[in-house]
Amino acid sequence: MEDMRVAGIDRRQALLGTLAAAGMAASTRARRPAAGVGPADPSETILLWPGGAPGMPATPPKEVIDERSTDPAVRDRAVHGITRPRLVVFRPRVPNGSAVLVMPGGGYRWVVVDKEGYEIGRWLAERGYTVFVLFYRLPGEGWAAGPDVALSDAQRAMRLIRARADTYGIRPDRVAAMGFSAGGHVCGDLATRFARSTYAPVDAADRLSARPDVAALLYAVQSMTPPLAHAGSRARLLGPDPSPALEKAHSPAANVRRDTPPCFLVHAEDDDAVAVDNTLAMRAALKAAGVSVETHLFAKGGHGFGLRRAAGKPAAAWPELFRQWAMSQGLG
Repeated sequence: MEDMRVAGIDRRQALLGTLAAAGMAASTRARRPAAGVGPADPSETILLWPGGAPGMPATPPKEVIDERSTDPAVRDRAVHGITRPRLVVFRPRVPNGSAVLVMPGGGYRWVVVDKEGYEIGRWLAERGYTVFVLFYRLPGEGWAAGPDVALSDAQRAMRLIRARADTYGIRPDRVAAMGFSAGGHVCGDLATRFARSTYAPVDAADRLSARPDVAALLYAVQSMTPPLAHAGSRARLLGPDPSPALEKAHSPAANVRRDTPPCFLVHAEDDDAVAVDNTLAMRAALKAAGVSVETHLFAKGGHGFGLRRAAGKPAAAWPELFRQWAMSQGLG
């Protein structure tokens, strides 16, 4: 594991410097927006697996950063080929004692680090939360853990956050998980299957619980059974022809138990990528199991609104709604 703090460099150097220091062979296939626009990237990184991620493919993928934005004022990076999963840390000036593990979406095709990672990381850190954005491995890239590979990274991340609680001025019993879209599936998987053994323990941190204290699922993929399943996420996670048993095993709404943490659910009714019924199914399962749940549905917002695409719409209220709810749960 490595901690790095770098100041006074531009945003691209911050990200690529972090990757290089972590020993990554990263490449950029599209030009990023002009340097010097907006806040700098954080430069503190924690590698999840000190001896290398388990179950490496025979031909390891190569990490690639795609800049998808054509607006020089807005960044929209998507990362795939992740071989050294890691946490990028947003430290608040005054920690409130609570942490949030953030899992960006990307349909299990890539990890969308700005729109559903760094942007909410900055917003939460400004309000006192210590935020850890997870770069998780993708299940379609040949890892031995198969459909459990992202869950392995999320479990390990939760344990490392708790193991380092003193370092970051947080309490180990005040760690939230938050996920968007396919990252919401990772988050839902973590909230419902946190105790499942998906990797061999590597150090003392693995004796700690991987259960989030609360979980926030935003326009999240929950079902892997058609027609409710998001087709792309399902295919990349489970392959072209999964059995009903495999679909159920990886549908968080089908795996809710009484020890699932309290959940905060957000979705737009007009989402044309991940049907709102995913969130409704999750809510129904939580209610049936007696798990506390708060649900916010917005008439309009589409899919993937994060912070920037929610601006000027009723859905823009969701981050503050989350914060108020988290405080009511003792986080904040």
